[in-house]
Formats: sequence, structure tokens, C-alpha cells
Amino acid sequence: QVQLVESGGGSVQAGGSLRLSCAASGYTYYCMGWFRQAPGKEREGVASIRYGSTYYADSAKGRFTITQDNAKNKNTVYLQMNSLKPEDTAMYYCAASRRYYCPTLVAGNFADWGQGTQVTVSS
Repeated sequence: QVQLVESGGGSVQAGGSLRLSCAASGYTYYCMGWFRQAPGKEREGVASIRYGSTYYADSAKGRFTITQDNAKNKNTVYLQMNSLKPEDTAMYYCAASRRYYCPTLVAGNFADWGQGTQVTVSS
């Protein structure tokens, strides 16, 4: 059974940091990513990773870092978020593609999803 479980969300003041984790099981993924969705907005891609090769949305560049735990399990990914801004407030979702490559960071290209973890940044 495929399962993606996120953790690490919470509330933080602007300028602070959070680290999200995602543990996947039931399938060996080559590409995993993070998305977020704020109230009233569409789900947007944040970052993706495949064997250490990363891609970031413009909103994440320079502040967020996606990594993969290769020492233990390729299916564990993290999102280190620094210099958080109120506009980063959203539900953050871990997602995984069943393709061999990392597709364009659009929600429809990712087959499996976690339940989400809330990130709230106050000013």
C-alpha cells in the first residue's frame, strides 16, 4: 500500500525556519517533491528531487532546500525552509511521481500524495 506521511509543520514568526519531512512506503520512487496550497489558491509546486538533482520554484529559490535521505531510504525527503514569510503560509504536501524522471512540477504530474502538513508564518 502506497503511503506518504509528512511531518514537521507548525507555526513560526517571519524570518524563522521549519523542516518538513516525508516518509514514503509501498513504492520505490525516483522523483519526489513538495507542493503547497494556500486558502483560495491553486496547489503550486515548491521543489522536486531525483537522485540529488533538484528543481525549485522561483518562490523557493534561495530560501528552501530539498534533500533526500540516501543513507537510509531513497523514499525519505525533507524540505528545509528558511527566512519564512507570511506568504509561505499554506498546507504543504509531499508528492511522488511514478515516472523514472522528474516531470514538470505540476500537481497533475504527481500520482501519490501525503495528507499535508500546515505551515503558518506570522508577521
